[in-house]
Amino acid sequence: HVQLVESGGGSVQAGGSLTLSCTAYGYTVNEPTKCMAWFRQAPGEERKGVAKIDGSDSTIYENSVKGRFTISRDNARNTLLLHMTDLKPGDSGTYYCAGAYEWTCPQLKSASQWSQSGYWGRGTQVTVS
Repeated sequence: HVQLVESGGGSVQAGGSLTLSCTAYGYTVNEPTKCMAWFRQAPGEERKGVAKIDGSDSTIYENSVKGRFTISRDNARNTLLLHMTDLKPGDSGTYYCAGAYEWTCPQLKSASQWSQSGYWGRGTQVTVS
């Protein structure tokens, strides 16, 4: 039984920083056959991909967060991280962790592909004011 549990959200002023964590149970985050990602969903909007890391540690980012967000793995804690700096009000929303099935790596731009081929956490709220 796979569980992805996000934490680290909160309220922060514009320009501030937060680090989100996604601890995995029943799922090993550092296997070379797996991709993981972070998505963000604002009220009334679709869930959008923010950052993705693949099995070779290659990363891609949504344009608006490039240079400000960093996705990484903490293998010792079996945890996916998202370090966010220079936060803006537009970064507000619920952040979801996604882990793909083995040997699949859905596109960051397609939340539906991750729903078909992976697992989701329940989200953590980030509010930037």
